[in-house]
Amino acid sequence: MATNDKGKRALIVGLGISGISTAIRLRSIGWEPVIVERASARRGGGYFLGVFGAGQDAARRLGILDAIPDRAAADTATFVVNRTGGKRRGLGFTDLPVRLRCMLRGDVERGAFSALPDDVEIRYSTSPTRIEQDDHGVDVTLEQDGVAGTERFDLVVGADGVRSTVRRLAFGPHAQFLHPLGYMVAACLLPHPIAGMGPHEGATLLEPGRALWIFPMEDHPPSAFFSYRTDDIDREFSGRPIDRLRAAFGPQEYGRLLGAALDVYEAAEQPLFDAAEQVRMRRWSTGRVVLVGDAAWCLTVFSGMGVSSAMAGADVLGTMLQRHGDRVVPALQAWEGHLRRPIESYQRAGVDMIPLFTPETRRQIKVRHAFEVGERLPLIGQALRWISRGEHVEKDQDIALVQHDGLALVGG
Repeated sequence: MATNDKGKRALIVGLGISGISTAIRLRSIGWEPVIVERASARRGGGYFLGVFGAGQDAARRLGILDAIPDRAAADTATFVVNRTGGKRRGLGFTDLPVRLRCMLRGDVERGAFSALPDDVEIRYSTSPTRIEQDDHGVDVTLEQDGVAGTERFDLVVGADGVRSTVRRLAFGPHAQFLHPLGYMVAACLLPHPIAGMGPHEGATLLEPGRALWIFPMEDHPPSAFFSYRTDDIDREFSGRPIDRLRAAFGPQEYGRLLGAALDVYEAAEQPLFDAAEQVRMRRWSTGRVVLVGDAAWCLTVFSGMGVSSAMAGADVLGTMLQRHGDRVVPALQAWEGHLRRPIESYQRAGVDMIPLFTPETRRQIKVRHAFEVGERLPLIGQALRWISRGEHVEKDQDIALVQHDGLALVGG
């Protein structure tokens, strides 16, 4: 472990995957990271996700890959179903020709937290309320349980999610940077397989503008993912999430699988319900304040690259700070120069991939079915081949995150 002989101190806001990964990487190059988290304790749970090759490579360099399980079952079968009980074999994530690990978001957070050095300070129930900086450092006012105090840091990292407090304080209001995609997403863990499904059976129920996915796992009960189209996001946040979900999938009879999934969601302790929104910014740093992960670029669940890009971004940030030494601002500029092109490509892919998760029309559903049975049609096939090319064919540096000279090169 490197020593902090120069006393470089970094405030990291957010104890999620981005924040923990950043703390691990900065501590490894001799910085003193301090993590603040607005929640009163580390959060658990989380929905199903895939970590692709770039994320696995970053996790390996961060020293956390071995602590992250792969819950993909070798004998998984995914079926396309309808409300009346119809069922046919479909395309699942384990069928994709990519290097992919399947798990829960909480698996990644626990694995990263287990690799966090014991000497990294963590403060819960703490949030920044003011950020001011000069050429030599950043003064941050932190509030904990109603008590405020100001401290000085060499660097501030906003790793506090799509509605980042750091971004609001240092860059401007959320409305300047949030771009709604017109979809709501919801997810929960299932206590056991439902509606007669086997433990390794997944399902997709696809209707114009709405979809249900059931993701099976090797050694864990499955998870459910809902998404639907909306023209009024504000309305969707009024009332109970389960009521909005039931309305979005009505007025028809739900059928056995969808009805069971909705019932489980209603009883779930930590369900997810949110709008699919990308964060789009012309720059991810200002002076000595930088945003990482969802706070900077939020790719949305539709891209499949959110966790992978979060870990890769943290890894590259540490590399650039190490290379530039005390020159923090040039390091942040170089970091963004390496990440900007592929992140924007992942964002475009996130939009292109929406028809895979939630086809908007019956025609898109038919196109998706044609792709599943072997047709190489552009609507979905192009997006899937893009991910395969970017994650599997490592010679394509325009897309892939590849290892070169100790640095995860992103883009050319």
